[in-house]
Amino acid sequence: MGIQIIIQTVSAFLAVVCFGLLLEMPKRYLLDAGVVGGAAWLVYLLTDQWTGSNIMAAFASTLVVACISHMFARLFKAPVTVFLVAGILPVVPGASIYRCVFYVIRSGSSLATFYFIETLQIAGAIAIAIFIMDSIFRLIQDNEKRWKKSRPDGNSGTPG
Repeated sequence: MGIQIIIQTVSAFLAVVCFGLLLEMPKRYLLDAGVVGGAAWLVYLLTDQWTGSNIMAAFASTLVVACISHMFARLFKAPVTVFLVAGILPVVPGASIYRCVFYVIRSGSSLATFYFIETLQIAGAIAIAIFIMDSIFRLIQDNEKRWKKSRPDGNSGTPG
């Protein structure tokens, strides 16, 4: 089972890099975005194995993606969306959307409804995870600004 996880993680990395090339992402961020996508899929697979829930796996992996995206954005002086959009690509519920439409066309209304609800739940988990992580980073940033203002010399106190 371990080799499958490694192969899928590397595949997710490559898929995100190719997605970035397709969308003409700045080349200096391609590998970093690939790392975010690979991490997203690794967390997704591990969480899915542990909990057995696609929704929980999407939530946990999106939390990781959003956190890494915020850190990379500050580290590389780039917009968060460069890493976030590419990073959540492996988590997007494409299979559920496909199955929903497939069963709508084949008149399988109960299965179509099931996959439609699953798609909405996964999309909601992704949105909530992004919101939570964005809020945490915004709180940290606001606290840093307040702390700098409260110092008499205006210095953050960090060396360099």
